[in-house]
Amino acid sequence: MSDQSGRYRRFSLRSLVRKSPRSVAGQVFVLQVALVVVLVVCAVIALVLQSERDTNAEAKRRSIAVAQTFAHSPGVLQALKTTEPSKVLQPLTEAGRKAAGVDFIVVMDTKGIRYTHPMPDRIGKRFVGTIEPSLAGKVYTESVHGPLGHEVQATVPIRAADGKVTALVSAGLKVKNVTSEVNRQLPIILAAGAGAFVVSTGGTALVSRRLRRQTHSLAPDEMTRMYAHHDTVLHSVREGVLIVADDGRLLLANDEARRLLELSPDAEGRHVWELCGLDQDMVALLASGREATDEVHLAGERLLAVNQRPTDRDGGPRGTVVTLRDSTELQAVSGRAEVARERLKLLYDAGLNIGTTLDVARTADELAKVAVPRFADFVTVDLADGVVHGEEPAATATDMRRIAVYGFREDHPLYEKGRLIDFLPSTPQARGYGTGRAELVTDLSSATGWQAQDPERTREIVDYGIHSLISAPIQAGGVVLGMANFWRSKRHDPFDEEELSLAEELVARAAVSIDNARRYTREHAMAVTLQRSLLPRALPEQSALDVGYRYIPAHSGVSGDWFDVIPLSGNRVALAVGDVVGHGLHAAATMGRLRTAVHNFSTLDLPPDELLSHLDDLVGRIDQAEACPEAAEVVGATCLYAIYDPVTRRCAMARAGHLAPALVHPDGSVTFPDLPAGPPLGLGGMPFRTAELELAEGTQLVLYTNGLIEDRTRDLDVGMELLRRSLAGRPDRAPEQSCQAVLDELVPGRPKDDVALLVARTRALPASQVADWDVPGDPAAVAGMRAAVSDKLDEWGLSELAFGMELVLSELITNAIRYGSGPIQVRLIRDRTLICEVADGSSTSPHLRYAATTDEGGRGLFLVAQMTERWGTRYSPQGKVIWAEQALPEITD
Repeated sequence: MSDQSGRYRRFSLRSLVRKSPRSVAGQVFVLQVALVVVLVVCAVIALVLQSERDTNAEAKRRSIAVAQTFAHSPGVLQALKTTEPSKVLQPLTEAGRKAAGVDFIVVMDTKGIRYTHPMPDRIGKRFVGTIEPSLAGKVYTESVHGPLGHEVQATVPIRAADGKVTALVSAGLKVKNVTSEVNRQLPIILAAGAGAFVVSTGGTALVSRRLRRQTHSLAPDEMTRMYAHHDTVLHSVREGVLIVADDGRLLLANDEARRLLELSPDAEGRHVWELCGLDQDMVALLASGREATDEVHLAGERLLAVNQRPTDRDGGPRGTVVTLRDSTELQAVSGRAEVARERLKLLYDAGLNIGTTLDVARTADELAKVAVPRFADFVTVDLADGVVHGEEPAATATDMRRIAVYGFREDHPLYEKGRLIDFLPSTPQARGYGTGRAELVTDLSSATGWQAQDPERTREIVDYGIHSLISAPIQAGGVVLGMANFWRSKRHDPFDEEELSLAEELVARAAVSIDNARRYTREHAMAVTLQRSLLPRALPEQSALDVGYRYIPAHSGVSGDWFDVIPLSGNRVALAVGDVVGHGLHAAATMGRLRTAVHNFSTLDLPPDELLSHLDDLVGRIDQAEACPEAAEVVGATCLYAIYDPVTRRCAMARAGHLAPALVHPDGSVTFPDLPAGPPLGLGGMPFRTAELELAEGTQLVLYTNGLIEDRTRDLDVGMELLRRSLAGRPDRAPEQSCQAVLDELVPGRPKDDVALLVARTRALPASQVADWDVPGDPAAVAGMRAAVSDKLDEWGLSELAFGMELVLSELITNAIRYGSGPIQVRLIRDRTLICEVADGSSTSPHLRYAATTDEGGRGLFLVAQMTERWGTRYSPQGKVIWAEQALPEITD
């Protein structure tokens, strides 16, 4: 019988071949040859265009190289300085032109008058081309119509020793010479294209020959008819059919097999062990290739009778054909096994999906979502209110906060999420919380103890259709944290005793995760509290800057980001922002130490680079002092320190491994100044440098930490561009508004790193509030300065301060004349206080001492200290400045 069917198949194929006017293989061959011709023609055209472009580019490069070489040749500058440069340069350019293979080299003056040219009659005439870019010091290439015809030329400047452009050199080639290069390459390109065509056509012929053998020279309509018959038979039968290759790949599945096994549309072509939803025994059978007769296997909710046979008995390809029959009548027998399997799968899924984060509310939500709808119709999770904030739970079920509510419908009458509930002792929740054991209520309509909690609400729950409850305690380490409540409605039968143990096991898996999240919440709150206590709670009063700031701790744990605003002498203000790499209490504590150190160093009125040097030494000493293994080094600490002077409107800045600030100019443009980069603090060995900028009044200075712009989902450049975009175009926006706009644009709802942001808008002190004088080095000048200062105070309406200020100035100027050196300058500043500054050229610092009764001197600075609120010394590159402040009198109506 088998031989007869084989002869029949061979006879049918031969008859089909004889009837075929044009086979599929022939049509494919014609199509492939046409495609090859198109590709080869396109490739030849592309190669010609590429060759022409490369030749033009090479001509430009050669022109530039020749022009630059001649411009830097020894003797060119000397020849240009002679009375007749053409006599010297003409022979040189002709020799260079022939040696370099270009068509011309032209030397000209800055007005474009030629000194040389291959055609001598063109010498002395104006150069044909553009010379302005080269006069500006640039190399310029162009294509022009010159004396030699259409030319490609490059023009470069000749610079004198002082860098000034004294002459120009142009070199180039004629376009027809460039084109000839392309024409010489064209035969090679055409030959290559012809060769490619021959090779491709030969390969196409071999492929078509093999295709003809595989398709038996069948015509398209014949193949279509064969496959139509095949599909009709295969997909009409009510039995699943699978064909599996020898390597385990699924080659074919009919409609019934897809329905029975719930296969995805892309199942064909995949290995059987990659198919989702198949039972492991079924996968093992399909992959083994062994014969099987009416074996029963589970597929989803069905029991299937499976038959499997090999396909290579008659010389066909190796593999297996599988038939499937639905045996739903056997499901009753396997019902209990299915229930047990579902419960195990529920517990398995709970282990995977509960506790993915260290967030108490999120973990409670995960518990609720795992149980619905496979175990309960609704799930509510109530935790002791202190647990939500990381605290220890209460002893009774009062003050329970509903953390999670989830169900198959949202219109349920259960208490809403976030509600604070006091459970009565008669409720299952209170009993379970007290005993630590789960409570089962099979009929809520008759549970009077549960109904006593809220009679009206419990009646709504029963009327809604919720009829059964399991209330299981969430306990870890012997401590009950809250209660998980599982509710069933009319969609399911009431809970039974067997399901009580399942609920306890399910809640036990979530309890450990909730307790871990509670502990983490407590530690995170402690770290955030510590860090906020170390940061400024309010900014100091000052007149130089309008300041806005933000600090946002990381969701996963605080780190060492910090900022500060420090008033300095002379109405100046220091801005600081820094970052300590790492997270947790150690990073926060280290941040506090660095911020305190910056405060201390700033009282010395050090310039930014010196302050960072002292801070760098301090961090190095901290690391040496904490060399024990338990102590972490301060590695990766960064800082940016800036000092703004509203009198001069100058801002001095230095940075140690920190990002450069952003400047929002009064016209709305945003720039990032190029500050000298210093190493992070604690590395040592490299100096810090200060950059000084003059800022227009109203300029916004934006300081920030890397948590603002760096993110795993974007590059640093993208973050900088987002920052620039959020600041640009709004120069009149208040600093507080700018802070909020930047955070809305760049910071996600749950930042991975701390963010510190400081926006300061500059103010300028009016000239009418500042007065300065130069003081001669003569003690007799002190009297004149007292009079001048007294007049200025009268003008400012501060006559009552004149006496004290004259005494202070007399002492400070006398000390500068006696012990200092010139030049001596005096400056008065009227702002929140009256500031007096005496500057001289020495670096000797005065010291306050207490004179004995018999001492003739030593009381001057003591007098200054008594007459003023504050006084001190700061150093400058020119010497030192001694300053003193007096409080302004209160204004009365």
